[in-house]
Amino acid sequence: MPTTHSTPTAGPGTTDGTKIRICHVSMCLSTGGLERLLVEFARRRNRSQFETIFVALDQIGQPAAEIEALGCKVISLKDQSGGRFAKWAGLRRLFLDHGIDVVHSHNTYAHFYATPAARAAGIPVAINTQHGRGCGHHWKQRLHFLLANRLADRVLAVSEDSARICRGQDRLSQRKIEPLWNGIDVNRFAYSGPVDEPHAISVARLSPEKDFPTLLKATRIVADRHPDFRLTLVGDGKERDSLEQLAAELNLGGTVTFLGERSDIPELLAKSAMFVSSSSTEGISLTLLEAMAVGLPIITTSVGGNPEIVTPDVTGYLVPPAEPEQLAGAICGHLERRDTWKSMGTVARHQVEQKFHIDRMIREYESLYRSLMSESWGKV
Repeated sequence: MPTTHSTPTAGPGTTDGTKIRICHVSMCLSTGGLERLLVEFARRRNRSQFETIFVALDQIGQPAAEIEALGCKVISLKDQSGGRFAKWAGLRRLFLDHGIDVVHSHNTYAHFYATPAARAAGIPVAINTQHGRGCGHHWKQRLHFLLANRLADRVLAVSEDSARICRGQDRLSQRKIEPLWNGIDVNRFAYSGPVDEPHAISVARLSPEKDFPTLLKATRIVADRHPDFRLTLVGDGKERDSLEQLAAELNLGGTVTFLGERSDIPELLAKSAMFVSSSSTEGISLTLLEAMAVGLPIITTSVGGNPEIVTPDVTGYLVPPAEPEQLAGAICGHLERRDTWKSMGTVARHQVEQKFHIDRMIREYESLYRSLMSESWGKV
């Protein structure tokens, strides 16, 4: 289970009235699961102990506006010219100008720039969170991860699986790498339980790692056995055209509905009976957690952090990736066991409340900030 960090009894941001100044650094502040989490960092911060700013190295969008509306400053370095060294220098100056105490970078790109700049500025604490499975696949990403890790105090991974992969990618930094589960705003997703209809939903970017072709092929098999089965796909992406073409080739026009991007995800989940996913890779899937919060049983692949979320035969089913027949078999088996739907959904909601609540995640990060700051002050 991910580490829980204890709160020190004294130190900056606790009993002496000094606020710890946090700077979150990410590649972008546009759309995506990471950006949603950054908004929650702004919304749920302990305002009596922390001052928080956000820096995007590239484009910003709606999440940046939400963060600013929550009273936090957002800075974009997208238009900064001069290459890599200018970016390091710009971040160093920014950290000094804002009196930053803790630099918290997100994913490898931001880690590579923010952590060295933090050390050059004399910032006491620098941590990084890897939001996927490891630091990336390209050799440059691994090299950047290795170099930045030399200067970091901690590297957090969003699942036990991700932490294992990160440790394998940088064996010299194994002691710095810890798991800390992501979380969601459980209260945003009112429990409703599964509807009594054979309707499945999947919410994700329409991108290669989500492997929607496998889900569509599985859906063809399911529809042949259960003609009343329906699947709703929510999300957009570069594969949408090819997926719509595949659905047409599989004669799924009356079975599969592509909704594109939607802002009413909780309502759409509440109209479904189960959540299905065919991803080939995952860190901790926020959409799985959101579906469980609504009370939906989960049918997904046994990759990444999914086995840490889904308990087989209790909250759902796990199948191997890229296996349409096995995915279809799990869906059909679930359709034939309607008496289990409600109990699975109830347990799913309880597990999210206990293990994956966003407040738990934020408090653990803030406890880590305080702990590392106390250690830093003790060295002075």
